[in-house]
Amino acid sequence: MSGDESQKKVFDAEAASLVVNELRGSFTSGTTRSYEWRVSQVKALLKLVADNEEQITDALRSDLDKPPLETVVYEIGMLKNSCEVTLKELKHWMTPEKVKTSIAVFPSTAEIVPEPLGVVLVISAWNYPFLLSLDPVVGAIAAGNAVVLKPSEIAPATSSLLAKLLEKYMDNSSIRVVEGAVEETTALLQQKWDKIFYTGNGRVGRIVMTAAAKNLTPVVLELGGKSPVVVDSNINLQVAARRIISGKWGLNNGQACISPDYVITTKDYAPKLVDALKTELENFYGKNPLESKDLSRIVNSNHFARLTKLLEDDKVSDKIVYGGEKDESKLRIAPTILLDVPQDSLVMGEEIFGPLLPIITVEKLEESIDVINSGTKPLAAYLFTTDNKFKEQFVTTVSAGGVLVNDTVLHLVVHTLPFGGVGESGMGAYHGKFSFDAFTHKKSVLYRGFTGDASIRYPPYTNTKLRLMKALIGGGGLDIVRALFGWSTKA
Repeated sequence: MSGDESQKKVFDAEAASLVVNELRGSFTSGTTRSYEWRVSQVKALLKLVADNEEQITDALRSDLDKPPLETVVYEIGMLKNSCEVTLKELKHWMTPEKVKTSIAVFPSTAEIVPEPLGVVLVISAWNYPFLLSLDPVVGAIAAGNAVVLKPSEIAPATSSLLAKLLEKYMDNSSIRVVEGAVEETTALLQQKWDKIFYTGNGRVGRIVMTAAAKNLTPVVLELGGKSPVVVDSNINLQVAARRIISGKWGLNNGQACISPDYVITTKDYAPKLVDALKTELENFYGKNPLESKDLSRIVNSNHFARLTKLLEDDKVSDKIVYGGEKDESKLRIAPTILLDVPQDSLVMGEEIFGPLLPIITVEKLEESIDVINSGTKPLAAYLFTTDNKFKEQFVTTVSAGGVLVNDTVLHLVVHTLPFGGVGESGMGAYHGKFSFDAFTHKKSVLYRGFTGDASIRYPPYTNTKLRLMKALIGGGGLDIVRALFGWSTKA
């Protein structure tokens, strides 16, 4: 056996089992449950980021040619914010919640006690490989769990850096990184976890859920989908165009789960929208966007080929009204707008996850709701309008993980809003307290003393006891009085 072959077998099911058992031993010891441990680890993450910002930026440049500003804002900045919110609110999140009890269990008190689930697995994505790896880990740590992080092998520089930095900064008795690809992920999924958190696509999401079902392991699936943008004609067109561009091409060149996937507008308004998008795209990325330092490249040759296939489909190849330039040697595709795209084209049949933006036209904007609802539920839905009635109709009738009116993607940064999908765009949510809740079991606790031990709950069962029990369980105070005196409850 060659050296390469022996190295390849480093992490199998046996090795995965060993890691899980070690972490379970640490969790069982109670180490991760204390407030002090949780705070120390979140602070360690903040220090990790502060000490290594340049290395993180370089890794993301290597993996995606991601512009430093996007890294600082959307990867580093959002993670810092997540840590700071957690440090500020954690004591409150951990405090048991007192709740009322009913007369049926009088005298008693009750509370809901948040407790950690145990040993959890976080499987991350390649498009925001730093943020989407560590943001769920913040929630898992805050909730008091032991964690295994599996970064995406499609972003190898970031994966390697995460493994190195977490080993250096974090408590390795309770927090581990496992690098690798399909074999390593498969070995991890064969283990029994107390929760699995997966960010990625629906195909792998189904594999994760199938593996989790064998042990009845709960899952959070952060997936994606075709997030629509509906554009009305009564808007500030320049601002709308800039915000659509920011959410589409300013987020990893369209390689983002909440990136605008396609636009719906009226036939009459479409030419104006296209002109505005063209103008602002040129302002942002110049006349030759393939040379722009402010656009990420396509992650690898497989995704480049996939996007090329969508663009060369006979049904859309003549619909390109802007862009379309490609450089396979540099894995670059320019921002591309396609107008009047048929809904049965390849580009409308899957999540694009790249710099192509199809525009669908309708006679009346209200038809856009039927177009959206005829497909699977998206992770995000965006609407640009000043019509309050249509805004209300859209929010009420369009089912999506999240809805944003008159902007794109910014709901992602509001930690008081849950971030997650619905239907095929995912299940479960996180961010802020929702991250804590995602990795927490809310345990019901009822406290009673030895007084008030009513004989009516014990045999022999009499008609009087039956009346009283009915009144206690389903009636009010007057019903209980009637039952005690044997009065009829009928009018």
